Amino acid sequence: MTPLPRLMVAPNGARRVKADHPMIPVTDAELIATAKACFDAGADGIHFHIRDAAQRHILDAGRYQAVLDVLAETVPEMYLQVTSETAGFYEAQEQQEMVRVLKPAHVSVGMREMVRKPEDWDDARDFYHWAADHGVEIQHILYSPDEVRSFVAACEDGRIPGAHQLVLFVQGSYAKGSEGAIPLEDYLAPLTQAEGLSYDWMICAFGADETASLTRAAELGGKARVGFENSLWNADGSLATDNAARVREVSHAIAALKG
Repeated sequence: MTPLPRLMVAPNGARRVKADHPMIPVTDAELIATAKACFDAGADGIHFHIRDAAQRHILDAGRYQAVLDVLAETVPEMYLQVTSETAGFYEAQEQQEMVRVLKPAHVSVGMREMVRKPEDWDDARDFYHWAADHGVEIQHILYSPDEVRSFVAACEDGRIPGAHQLVLFVQGSYAKGSEGAIPLEDYLAPLTQAEGLSYDWMICAFGADETASLTRAAELGGKARVGFENSLWNADGSLATDNAARVREVSHAIAALKG
């Protein structure tokens, strides 16, 4: 399994549009230019969404493949990860079908979106095992310590296959005042209690606390996802000029840990 990148940029997400910040990449050309700028600024991976002409989040395997092909030429050393996020538009079966058609090397999947009710586990298990059998590496998105515990249980009993997993902890949300509400250590605790399992973990964080949260993750041996999907702000509270500026700030903060 390919290790997660040290610093992944998430430049657009599913929700923010040009009205939120003029440098949110919403076209394929903007996305590719942003990837190159962020790679030059220090990001070794990108997690990206694609949009339609109205800037709405879409899951489209053909569009994804076209962008992946150009990115592979433009930033050949960059880790490329697509999303399967619902953003309120897609059912789990539609999300899974996009991944089955695209067969990406790397994709993020929210466990809570695959298993919205207990009876969804049969289809989710089939999807997770299909991905493992077809070389599709999933980074599992987990939004709370309780979700981490449920995820560990699913790994232990084989619903999610594999002894080594890639995970993303989400600190905070788009809701005002939610930034860093749950300490990172609370997410990590269930992982340390699981026998026979290993993890490559990363966090993303919302708001002006993003830089501090990602730096703390690096201190604890984790990796960082930075960018306008989660935060538009620098550590001093100022609005960032673009995604590359956020990458530079976090890259420098992490580098400073090593002296």
